Amino acid sequence: MAGNSQRRNRRTSNKKGATVGSGGQRRRGLEGKGPTPPASMRKGHKKNRVAAAQAKHAARRPAPRRGGPKGANELVVGRNSVVEALREGVPANTLYVQQFVDSDERVREAIQLATDKGLNLMEAPRPELDRMTNGLNHQGLVLSVPPYDYAHPEDLTAAAADNGEDPLIVALDGITDPRNLGAVVRSVSAFGGHGVVVPERRAAGMTASAWKTSAGTAARTPVARATNMTRMLEAYQKEGLMVVGLAADGDVELHELDALEGPVVIVVGSEGKGLSRLVGETCDFRVRIPMPGGAESLNAGVAAGVVLYEAARRRA
Repeated sequence: MAGNSQRRNRRTSNKKGATVGSGGQRRRGLEGKGPTPPASMRKGHKKNRVAAAQAKHAARRPAPRRGGPKGANELVVGRNSVVEALREGVPANTLYVQQFVDSDERVREAIQLATDKGLNLMEAPRPELDRMTNGLNHQGLVLSVPPYDYAHPEDLTAAAADNGEDPLIVALDGITDPRNLGAVVRSVSAFGGHGVVVPERRAAGMTASAWKTSAGTAARTPVARATNMTRMLEAYQKEGLMVVGLAADGDVELHELDALEGPVVIVVGSEGKGLSRLVGETCDFRVRIPMPGGAESLNAGVAAGVVLYEAARRRA
């Protein structure tokens, strides 16, 4: 019993103290650690934690885009369509030719044009071309056109400033026919404009058809995409541009509009519906084109050309 009592009364020491052989560690603990390292070298510093969080967030965020989203390559199919696209300089990257195709003048011309332009020439069996075109009648020729590289709306005003000129821009509201877009691009190029803006959704884009209608002028006239047309027009207004909308019931006739002499964006609506409500309310002027012949409206390409001519005449 006495032995057990002694064991119960024995103190189990948890006292902190020097461990045998720890003298060197104690001395090193008393030594100075030198100057405090800068924040960039301290992993736990607030500045580094914030930077790490921002980097992690940026890694999850998609890369910034120049204009609208990029999709898959467009395919131009059929012998006539392919030859016309190559003649007009549509920026293609690959010509697919069916194996053992019955050759004619169009096939030979397509191959020659593609070779002259340095395009990739790929031979493929007919089933593969059928699969690529979802069964369309490709006639043994398929031309692959990469997605158009859209500009940003701010690029157009910046280009005008670089040239020491007042911006002359056309914005298309609700135009769904790519041939109309191509015609507008051609007119903008002809009359010294600085570019065209189209909505990102529910609107015509720069397809091979639009490029062909532009007669090659799309190579030197940028087309920009706007996520929201109304906000884009308001941003242009803040930059000092007047927003002029074309409307059959406009308050001002074209020849009366002095605003065309300065920085301006001309907004063209669809032939059937005209300008959308919000876009129309954003315009500084609603302008009508006098038509003594009695026509109710002009298509977008013609209307834009008429107004651009008037603007160019006033600026000359």
